[in-house]
Amino acid sequence: MSGFDSNPFADPEAGLLAGKNVQAGKTTEDLIEDFNPFAVDQFSNQQVPPSQPAIMQPSTSEQPPPYSSADATSSAVAATKGVTDDLQRRQEELDRKAAEIDRREKELNSRQVLTSAAARVNNFPPLPSWFPLKPCFYQDFTLDIPSEFQKLVKAHFYYWIAYCLLLFVNIGGALGSLVTKSTGECGTTFGLSILYFVLFTPCSFVCWYRPAYNAFRADSSFYFFLYFFVFFIQFCAHVIQAIGIDGSGSCGFINGIQSIKANVAVGIIMLMIGALFSGCAVTSMVLLLKVHRIYRSSGASFSKAQQEFSQGVWRNRAVQETTANIASSAAQQAFTDVRH
Repeated sequence: MSGFDSNPFADPEAGLLAGKNVQAGKTTEDLIEDFNPFAVDQFSNQQVPPSQPAIMQPSTSEQPPPYSSADATSSAVAATKGVTDDLQRRQEELDRKAAEIDRREKELNSRQVLTSAAARVNNFPPLPSWFPLKPCFYQDFTLDIPSEFQKLVKAHFYYWIAYCLLLFVNIGGALGSLVTKSTGECGTTFGLSILYFVLFTPCSFVCWYRPAYNAFRADSSFYFFLYFFVFFIQFCAHVIQAIGIDGSGSCGFINGIQSIKANVAVGIIMLMIGALFSGCAVTSMVLLLKVHRIYRSSGASFSKAQQEFSQGVWRNRAVQETTANIASSAAQQAFTDVRH
């Protein structure tokens, strides 16, 4: 039990001295009586074993890599550069979008100003001033058509011009076939070729080119549907014309091969006309698919086209006047019947 009676807070040197004094035969009271505070250190002759400093054992774990200020600086510079490049790219994108919005706003304002003008002078077809007929349509790609669709609308216009020229060349091929073969079917082909040129030139302009022009000008679903319907019929007509059936009014592969037997030059010309009709068919399909892709991406639908058609019909002054006259006549007739 002596181990439990010791004071853990006692000075170990005092305990050591006390043990030596006890061995010398001195009691605690004697030591207190002999202690002189003004004397030189009474315990200087006592040898105390030196205390050993605490020594930590080296750790066996791996040491961390040495710190390098150059690596930290390069990492910070790379991170700052990445953030700066991202902010610069976003700023350039915002500036580009702002410029695009400003450009569209200016185009819209210019079109609104021209549309609200008192009158827009028709400029197509470009007829001379002395001609008795006047232009029937107004056409200006820069003012009417948005810039992103101008190239496509111009492609339709140039395609219409090329088709009209091909119809004129078709007359020459049919005439050559009539001269070389002199059959009744060749005469029918020649007569119908003239009719096609006179009829299809204005009808193609009115029935599918102007709907395409108005569809992109006003973003109208009704004009888009009208264009799809008529232009698909135009594609089918190109296929039939390229085949070249005798008496169909067009020069193609069938009657061209038959004409080679009578005259090689005329046969080759008719085959070339058939190849041009085939090229028109391919071109028309490409244009149709491009317009359809744009139409589908715009979110238009058939119900919207029906709504635009109904609104356009009821806003037409002629339709309104006709409806009012019919309603007035019906009311007068009903009032007359009641009186009688």
